[in-house]
Amino acid sequence: MTDDFEIVDAHYHLWNLDQGNYPFLVGQPEPDFFLGDYSALRRNYLPHDYQNDSSGHNIIGTVHCEAERERTDQVGETLWLEQMAEAHDMPTAVVAHAWFDTPDAEDIIAKQAEQPMVRGIRSKPRTGNAPGTMPADAPGTMGDPLWRRGLKLLEKYYLSYDLRVPVWHLKEAVNITRLIPQTTVIINHTGFPWDRSTTGMTLWRDAMQAMANEPNTVVKLSELGLKNDPWRYEENCAIVLEVIELFRPNRCMFASNFPVAGLRIPFDDLYRAYKKMVADFSLDEKRMLFHDTAARVYRLDV
Repeated sequence: MTDDFEIVDAHYHLWNLDQGNYPFLVGQPEPDFFLGDYSALRRNYLPHDYQNDSSGHNIIGTVHCEAERERTDQVGETLWLEQMAEAHDMPTAVVAHAWFDTPDAEDIIAKQAEQPMVRGIRSKPRTGNAPGTMPADAPGTMGDPLWRRGLKLLEKYYLSYDLRVPVWHLKEAVNITRLIPQTTVIINHTGFPWDRSTTGMTLWRDAMQAMANEPNTVVKLSELGLKNDPWRYEENCAIVLEVIELFRPNRCMFASNFPVAGLRIPFDDLYRAYKKMVADFSLDEKRMLFHDTAARVYRLDV
């Protein structure tokens, strides 16, 4: 693949710590962050930073995913991103945030949907730190009736849902995917195959197979980094190819998850690895993986 191949980066983040409050970046560090020490992220990451990182590749569109800005300022993050787009021609689209189980859930979802760049919502359900540690119907979980009521609002407002849960909760998500059959559910970060043991990969594989069977699901091929481990091409290539086999190229999209993924691999190395992984695919399949799926799912005119 040539470096001028057109790419839509389906998932990345921007933040300005001088203009918005991002608690995980300015407050007490999260002890259980999935990549371990993330002190290198606790700085501004703005359009020129992304453009410098991605300069070796032909990025023609970007999808910004909410970056955990202060939750009292959920729409404020979207408005700031629209200012960035006007000044820097990026992002192309936004996956915004709204809680599903709060009294103002519909009000926030409606306000987000009013913004022209918003295509979907990411709202992380409450999850356990390990398998079996969170009651399935606890407040804020995917089994909570109040949370599910908020989730169903996405169909009303024509918004997609970005799903981000640890792999031990991923199979549960089949049930919530069926609650919103007209809504596209986008599995974030390759389903998080964190545990590369035989047992861990069996858990991940079963969950991904179950999700692939649901016709309204797609998956982001992204964030293959591991806590306190290097980024390993052969291992990650096998995972990516397995997911593409499950979902097919028209339901998969490559994404950078920058700057977070930069804790383990530079942007240029990441996209060169992606291109190498699918070097033997047809040109149409490559276009789906790097451009067409993301453009279709997030309704981009690029």
